[in-house]
Amino acid sequence: MTRGSVEVGTVVADLTVHLTRESLVRYAGASGDFNPIHYRDDVAARVGLPGVLAHGMLTMGLAGAAVVPWLGDAARILEYGVRFTRPVVVDADSGADVSVRAVIAQVDAEAGTARVDLTVTHADQTVLGKAQLRVRLD
Repeated sequence: MTRGSVEVGTVVADLTVHLTRESLVRYAGASGDFNPIHYRDDVAARVGLPGVLAHGMLTMGLAGAAVVPWLGDAARILEYGVRFTRPVVVDADSGADVSVRAVIAQVDAEAGTARVDLTVTHADQTVLGKAQLRVRLD
């Protein structure tokens, strides 16, 4: 990828990731975050949640990883930030689908970077707000 080949408005990723309760258990093991709201319905209900929630950092990680095939190397991600706006509720039977659409929002040809805006949704609701990456183009 070169500076001249990237244009504002280009969709660089558009995918849906299916999460299951098993996904949450695996992530808990990898991250060390064993908060029971991520695997126990009774605890989630007791603290007023609508159900078992995916880890916020799992959702953020999946969203950021969506652009890596386009980038060719995760090391090209220079900055990444999001605001957590809504939880991803993972049903025990049907799981949850998280959709990610990544679009080039700005190109700085002089610096050789671009800003990629992510739209991350679950159940037709945005779950990450102001999700943006700054990436190195070459």
